[in-house]
Amino acid sequence: MDRPLLFLDVDGPLNPYAAQPERRPDGYTTLRVPQAGEIPVGHGSLSARRRPLRVWLNPEHGRSFLRLGYELCWATTWMGDANRWIAPVLGLPELPFVDFGDALFQERPDGVHWKTGPLVDYANGRPFAWVDDEQSDLDQAYVTTHHPGAGLLHHVNPRVGLRETDFRTLADFARSLDTPRAIG
Repeated sequence: MDRPLLFLDVDGPLNPYAAQPERRPDGYTTLRVPQAGEIPVGHGSLSARRRPLRVWLNPEHGRSFLRLGYELCWATTWMGDANRWIAPVLGLPELPFVDFGDALFQERPDGVHWKTGPLVDYANGRPFAWVDDEQSDLDQAYVTTHHPGAGLLHHVNPRVGLRETDFRTLADFARSLDTPRAIG
């Protein structure tokens, strides 16, 4: 049987962006990611460099993820850029990523997060866990209804990022998939 998927969001779980800006959490390192952007000027815009994006990452998280036994996959707006900027700091290999395409940031009328449908499609029936800071009960209901495999939607507080208890929850879920189920 294939290993379960672990969909990883960056901002919130890995990068506790909502933590007090003047207090980098213990164990984290600061990464500065250059950003290009558009600056509105009159009726047009100028291409310009914006201030680098501050990202806090805990290098120990990479080893913790690799010990869990999941197949790791980026589920983030960083998409392929997570392999360039995030993976090296965490000591992770290049990972596949979900290309959200036209779904990126598109609000759904049913209130389900825009990532949920593409993640269910990507999983294609495989068991998965999804670590993010923007899930709701609507997303869990969608997964329950549209995904035949087991699915864990694990919310992480963006003020604190991933903690040891989060890794235990992910490990417990993976172990539960190995437990033979009674038939009858």
